[in-house]
Amino acid sequence: MNKFTGYRCSICGSEYLPGQVTYICPKDGGNLDVIPDYEHIKKKFHPEDITSRTEPSLWRYLPLLPVDEPEGDSTPLHAAGWTPVFALPRLAEKLNLKHLWLKDESRNPTASFKDRASAIVVTRARELKAEIVVTASTGNAGAALAGMSAAVGQKAIIFAPKSAPQAKVAQLLVFGAKVILVDGTYDEAFDLSVKASNEFGWYCRNTGYNPFTLEGKKTAAFEIWEWWLEAHREWHQKDKQLDDHAPLTVFVSVGDGNIISGIHKGFKDLLTLGWIQTMPRIIGVQAEKSAAIANAFNANTEIITPVSATTIADSISVDLPRDGVRAVRAAKATGGTYITVSDDEIIKSIAELGRMGIFPEPAGAAAYAGLVKAAGSGVVGSDDPVLVMNTGSGLKDVRAAMQAVQSAPIIEPTLEAVKKIL
Repeated sequence: MNKFTGYRCSICGSEYLPGQVTYICPKDGGNLDVIPDYEHIKKKFHPEDITSRTEPSLWRYLPLLPVDEPEGDSTPLHAAGWTPVFALPRLAEKLNLKHLWLKDESRNPTASFKDRASAIVVTRARELKAEIVVTASTGNAGAALAGMSAAVGQKAIIFAPKSAPQAKVAQLLVFGAKVILVDGTYDEAFDLSVKASNEFGWYCRNTGYNPFTLEGKKTAAFEIWEWWLEAHREWHQKDKQLDDHAPLTVFVSVGDGNIISGIHKGFKDLLTLGWIQTMPRIIGVQAEKSAAIANAFNANTEIITPVSATTIADSISVDLPRDGVRAVRAAKATGGTYITVSDDEIIKSIAELGRMGIFPEPAGAAAYAGLVKAAGSGVVGSDDPVLVMNTGSGLKDVRAAMQAVQSAPIIEPTLEAVKKIL
């Protein structure tokens, strides 16, 4: 049974019934939003019905999701989401901030944010009885799809650029997916996967193409809402009456634009339901060498002009973002902005977070690098509560991580040798 009323184009606003459109708007090629059945949710559920649940995964939000309870209980498919939030007081002091936290998405089953989207997409694929699910990926989305598919015996095919980090390719292969390395860019792998899905009738998971990816990623916003509600109840209650405190500011690294769009959609759902009264501010961070969305935002346009992306942060290295319009709007509609950071700043941030006990991949470190720049330029003030999203584990790209630290010394196995290096 459908738990949503249809789809709406993010550009022209055209609406389609659940069975009419699967991917993009046929009128203008715009991305589609799944429209939850808000009236049904309002009548049947209250915030306490969610916050009282004990389910430690994204499936605690099943009443707000457009799929039914999935199969594969007690498998990794049921372990996606519900990631921890860590306080970072030492970094807060360094940046002259009073309140700083990080939500660590590396704790997901395949160690990245992308598990959220793939858990929902695989569930949807099973509902549609799809034989094969396919995606293009620089690694994380593919690993997430492969892992979630393996959990329930779903066949998956992954197109990845041959430049994808070996640790990420290894994940794809270990999970049993069919891996096809493309001698080209991520964008070329994306286009090829769409052509293949149309040719062979595969169910396409592609980021910014399949609207159900957004539905998985919005669950991070639900978790942020619950965390904020519980950990900072007094501030939340004051926000209902007075604007005594600045809203929470969320820093998100941006590549294709689907994560920031998904988080924005989650907050919009909560606002529509009346479960929040203040929309958090969302700030997107892009690598200088992959800044198509930031360029559009700063030019005050929704026209996304492709770039030639070369950043070390492979997870956000995109020539033509597929969810650019919604990503521009996510920052604009919430009073946020876009910040660009250099590869050197990203590498430095890996080491900074590492000393706090957090090991981010370059894309995850980019969000913190953006905060450093924002704090230095006054984009955020000392009283602003800030949450940084780490979107993936540094173990996925050890080569980049090693650039952030000095190599370990090699010594003779003697105490004298130890004394020399101390």
